[in-house]
Amino acid sequence: MIDIEKDVFAYLLAGGKGERLYPLTKERAKPAVPFGGKFRIIDFTLSNCVNSGIRRIAVATQYKSASLRRHLALAWNFLNVRFNEYVVDVPPQQIFGERWYLGTADAVYQNLYFVEQEKPKLVLILSGDHIYKMNYKDMIETHLNNDADLTIATIVIDKERASAFGIMETNDEGRIINFKEKPKDPPTLKDDPTKCLASMGVYLFKPEVLIDLLTHDAEVSTSSHDFGKDVIPYAIHHGYRVFSHQFRNKEGGFGYFQDVGTIDAYYCANMDLLSPHPKIDIFDRSWPIYTHSRQYPPCKITEGEINGTLIESKVENSIIGEGSIISGATIKNSIIFYDVKVKAGSLIEDSIVFGEVKIGRNVKIRKVIIDKHVEIPDGVEIGFNPEIDKKYFYVTPSNIVVLERGFKFTKKLMEEQYGRSQ
Repeated sequence: MIDIEKDVFAYLLAGGKGERLYPLTKERAKPAVPFGGKFRIIDFTLSNCVNSGIRRIAVATQYKSASLRRHLALAWNFLNVRFNEYVVDVPPQQIFGERWYLGTADAVYQNLYFVEQEKPKLVLILSGDHIYKMNYKDMIETHLNNDADLTIATIVIDKERASAFGIMETNDEGRIINFKEKPKDPPTLKDDPTKCLASMGVYLFKPEVLIDLLTHDAEVSTSSHDFGKDVIPYAIHHGYRVFSHQFRNKEGGFGYFQDVGTIDAYYCANMDLLSPHPKIDIFDRSWPIYTHSRQYPPCKITEGEINGTLIESKVENSIIGEGSIISGATIKNSIIFYDVKVKAGSLIEDSIVFGEVKIGRNVKIRKVIIDKHVEIPDGVEIGFNPEIDKKYFYVTPSNIVVLERGFKFTKKLMEEQYGRSQ
């Protein structure tokens, strides 16, 4: 029998550069990127742990980790260390030389101290940059029923998406017999050649197996020290019992899992929250998403004034964060984070506005992501002229405009774009 609170330890990998999510990752790690009007991406995986009863968690941090480490300290200090509950950030320990983590496997290998210290019966390896809600108890049950050495959480995806995932084949018992990391020609399901079985990057190990595999991998000079590329294929082809656990939701259907690794994927995952029946329910009180709760007043939506004329605010199909003040502006199909000020006559449509942003009068914004600490002057239009947007801002192939953190509307920009000084 397994007592989850006492017998399961989790490593959460949160050290990736997140280059495809630039410029949102210009000054922060990918797991620290804000999401959904209130949260950080990492909050979803951490909440999965806590809601599943797993409360001993080491977070491997690395690149641009200052905001992530601050968030962990502010948001995740409610666990009770007196009962051996904790979330602790672990930067590269440089135990084996003055180097950073070489890969996902090396990040755990450098921190095997926790396995030796905590002596868990199972070790859960997770990624801090995915959006999903999963009860890991179900995966643990699968693992125990199969007497597995390693269990991998899996989802079924379209074949066209396979090049972004680890893809596997299983036998009739669910045992994984082949694993390919991001293949161009992926193996498909036996009963559906248009679908593939993909890894979620969620791994459950027997601790002695994890130690053996990582110790071997560390000694292989040609290894990239990555779970998907090196450790898992080696385990499968050297007799370890490696099984699949298909991720299901409470209704028994396929669970929602989103790798928000690109701006387009991030934007779509946020916009999905605005649908009448979102694929992931952040309002589910039975499975709360924990985060840093700021001591801000409620949001306020009120009239605004332009040249003595009062203008009503209009908010349609949107999320508005605490402490925000909407004064005579129109907000449509958008996510507004905390402490955002929007003045009269402005329009925000199909957009995401991070916290501590100020938007002036008669501003028009459409399909734009605005990072923190941006102040937009009166009369600015963004998202309406692709040529101008591409000249001054970061624009994705699908024409989502991104204003990086602290972006400044300089005098030159205002003169060239709007024909006036700032």
